[in-house]
Amino acid sequence: METPGPQREVNQNFFPEQMVTWCQQPNGGHNQLLQNFLNCSSCPEIQGFLHVKDLGKKSWRKLYVCLRRSGLYCSTKGVSKEPRHLQLLAGLEDSSIFSLIAGRKQYCAPTDYGFCIKPNKVRSETKELRLLCAEDEQGRTCWMTACRLLKYGMLLYQNYRIPPQRKPLLPSFSTPVRSVSENSLVAMDFSGQTGRVIENPAEAQSAALEEGHAWRKRSTRMNILSSQSPLQPSTLSTVIHRTQHWFHGHISREESHRIIKQQGLVDGLFLLRDSQSNPKAFVLTLCHHQKIKNFQILPSGGHGKFQKA
Repeated sequence: METPGPQREVNQNFFPEQMVTWCQQPNGGHNQLLQNFLNCSSCPEIQGFLHVKDLGKKSWRKLYVCLRRSGLYCSTKGVSKEPRHLQLLAGLEDSSIFSLIAGRKQYCAPTDYGFCIKPNKVRSETKELRLLCAEDEQGRTCWMTACRLLKYGMLLYQNYRIPPQRKPLLPSFSTPVRSVSENSLVAMDFSGQTGRVIENPAEAQSAALEEGHAWRKRSTRMNILSSQSPLQPSTLSTVIHRTQHWFHGHISREESHRIIKQQGLVDGLFLLRDSQSNPKAFVLTLCHHQKIKNFQILPSGGHGKFQKA
């Protein structure tokens, strides 16, 4: 079977032949790789050399690494993949995978193509992070993609299968025309610490009604704000931020830092609060390069526009 153009391109970009065990077999190749992805439940066996940072040390070693369903392993004897020669580097079940930023500067990484396997129970202890470096961007992309497929592959598969199974059970949700993206949606519950797929049709319908009620309440609140000053159209634009979840009002700098740290030092995480030193200003608290920074923002004087102080 000839692999279609887009699928061939995806395979070549994410899974180079020299890093996939299936492709190194006599009848291997990207066609065989595609068949294995589509016809079986096993994960791709990715292998190759990676620079691995020793835990609690500044030194790095170049090791032959293999990805297995139980985790990431390094070979203690050259390029041998025999079970007795494989040593566990990191498990993936209770961990998250991230790209490494400024690895050369912070961790003396040998290349710019680093990534990190972080146990979920660890918040900021660098010595508990498993840091690795590939030789190029394609290699890093391959390793990170394979690890995420191994970790979330079953969830992706279930999300794909659930909409067709639920469709005949929820006739009230059907519309005359539905796009492909709408058909791929599933009902989710984010009320707990982690999200979950709502498989019960009755529970999904109840959640949809509750969400609609919440939107109506928000719409009513917006209408009240806009009707408070009908002669000043700009009034709504100057107070609309107070209806957003990222606005925290009159809180201190320490409290804003605590909230950011509680969510995890993830680049791009932010909140907006009232300035304590200037009653007409705001403060943007932002996480950048795993550091918390504060920027004062002043209204520019017209149409709800703002400028950095």
